[in-house]
Amino acid sequence: MKPQAILDLQDMQKKFTSLAEAMPANKMTWRPGDGVRSVAEIFMHTAGANYGIPSMMGVKPPEGFNGKAFERTTTDKAKIVTELNKSFDAAIAAVQGMTNADFAKADKKLGPDANDGDVVYLLVVHGHDMLGQAIAYARVNGIVPPWTAEALKKPQAGAEK
Repeated sequence: MKPQAILDLQDMQKKFTSLAEAMPANKMTWRPGDGVRSVAEIFMHTAGANYGIPSMMGVKPPEGFNGKAFERTTTDKAKIVTELNKSFDAAIAAVQGMTNADFAKADKKLGPDANDGDVVYLLVVHGHDMLGQAIAYARVNGIVPPWTAEALKKPQAGAEK
């Protein structure tokens, strides 16, 4: 589980940061409706979860981190990209620092049979969920995810030249 979780987190870091960089700065406050997270809030919520979820295993979040308010701390595109990178670096380091025995360590906060491997699973699943939302927000605003745009530039296998 450890190597795959790290690969997933590294891939999501690249996708989140490239998508945040592709979004126009004036779209960071766009939201699909009242009471729904804005583009910036989706990105910052993800960064906050990258600190908050590992804290369930005893990993210390950054000094002064307030998980309840973090997603509303900025709409500045450059700061969002910085926070995404810092949070993914911290999440990846937390998983890299785990031993196989750590994955099996009981974590009763999640339920009677839960363990720290379940926390890592939640971290990865949550990231994928938020990435899907960020992609939908981008597409509604006419932004093709950069990795998709790059793939479309490559010739397709079997395509005639």
